[in-house]
Amino acid sequence: MTEPSPVAQLERNAVGLMDVLFQSITSMAPGAAIAASIPLGAAFAAGALPLSVSIAFVGMLFTAWSIGQLAKHIPAAGSVATYNAVGLAPWVGFLIGWAYAAVEVLIVPLVMLQLGYTVAGEWNSEQSSFPTSLWWVFMAAGILLICFLVYRGVKTSTRTGVVLGFIEIVVFLALAIVLVVKAGNHNTLAVFTTHYANAKGYAGVTGVIAGAVGALLAFSGFEAAAPLAEETRDPRRNVPRAVILSVVLIGALYIFTTYAATVAYGPAKFSGFAAYANGVPWDGLARTVSTVFWALVLFAIINSTLANANSGTNVFTRTAYALGRIGVFPRAFADLHPRFKSPRVGILVELILGLVVGLSLGFKYTPQVAFGIIGTALVVIVVPVYIVTNIACIGFFGRHRKEEQHWLSHIVVPIVGALLLVPGFFSVAGITGIPGLSFISALTAPYSYARYVMAAWLVIGVVVLFWLRSSKPDAISAVAHIHLEDEGM
Repeated sequence: MTEPSPVAQLERNAVGLMDVLFQSITSMAPGAAIAASIPLGAAFAAGALPLSVSIAFVGMLFTAWSIGQLAKHIPAAGSVATYNAVGLAPWVGFLIGWAYAAVEVLIVPLVMLQLGYTVAGEWNSEQSSFPTSLWWVFMAAGILLICFLVYRGVKTSTRTGVVLGFIEIVVFLALAIVLVVKAGNHNTLAVFTTHYANAKGYAGVTGVIAGAVGALLAFSGFEAAAPLAEETRDPRRNVPRAVILSVVLIGALYIFTTYAATVAYGPAKFSGFAAYANGVPWDGLARTVSTVFWALVLFAIINSTLANANSGTNVFTRTAYALGRIGVFPRAFADLHPRFKSPRVGILVELILGLVVGLSLGFKYTPQVAFGIIGTALVVIVVPVYIVTNIACIGFFGRHRKEEQHWLSHIVVPIVGALLLVPGFFSVAGITGIPGLSFISALTAPYSYARYVMAAWLVIGVVVLFWLRSSKPDAISAVAHIHLEDEGM
């Protein structure tokens, strides 16, 4: 199937398995997740948090398998938009693409805010005369750096991602090994049971499930290899491998580092871990080892934010490019740099929106609160994207690949994957009163504003959908035909 009119092509065969693997890995931001998001689950799972992370790993593996199966047959820069257009309907693909573009464009201001307040805060803790109010300087510099890297082409950005991703993994893995050795006879496999699930009000299985729901979200971004399919060598082989391997490798890292933190801190008192060392518990653990490790962990967290922003910009610009070349998004998004083959209009839009969103929210509230608002907005959309894409896997093999359809891989796995994500959506959206999910807390202002803003974005998407169907109906149909190379569809 062909594109509706000639447009500039992304650079073919530019990157390999290692490049797209780290594209997915860095999109998950393992360093930041280990240091910031996963420890929050200790308030629920307490010393059983390693069990919660293990459950989350298995749960997310179902969704990764579904997306990997689709990526094998549909190599497309449109990724989840195209998957849903083919597996379900073109209009579904459009709405998923509309939502996914918003998710990816928000990654840069999200993690660059974290970069800004982390650097400014740590600098201030070491030199009190340095004002934390200068967080915006580091944020703006980070955004400029990332946009420059992506502008220089997919080879430059992905290979930078490999280096950055490798650094953050090595630092946290090395520290975890030291912590396990240091724990000595305090090492115990009981943390993989409910024995230490002693958080007040969440004892036992309830706390483990609550911790697993939060840990699920630490895996988001694993599919980031998919939008690079048109620039990847042998995409039908390498992209699915990258999607699955990223979850397996980082899942193992999450489980091991969480175990190390638990036995080092003490599983019986682990419910208070997130508040340890003024809310930066891994910094605290690193300081118990040496100042060198503390510096390395700080560097790894900063490194993780840059790597995550780099990956997110790649995903947004390729998604916008794919939708721009068929006229669903403005055609300017399909404009590529003649030498670097990078979607330069998309990069400019990312630069402007990243600065505007991050700086405006950061100054109106605080950079930390702004981080929470954007993070809520991002996850409240990406979880439904994953849920619908699981369903698209069932639709694709049921409609287009019946001869290959397997009851386990293409029916049971996607259903289980979708169902396991539902509690995560309720949790991040702050929807309370769900039976069995009593641990969910309602969102308070200004965090609650995020879900309404994203709901409004989807409503606008529906309006745009109806307008396109009446004015450019072929554009919506073309969402299912973005760089498909399969026969017989």
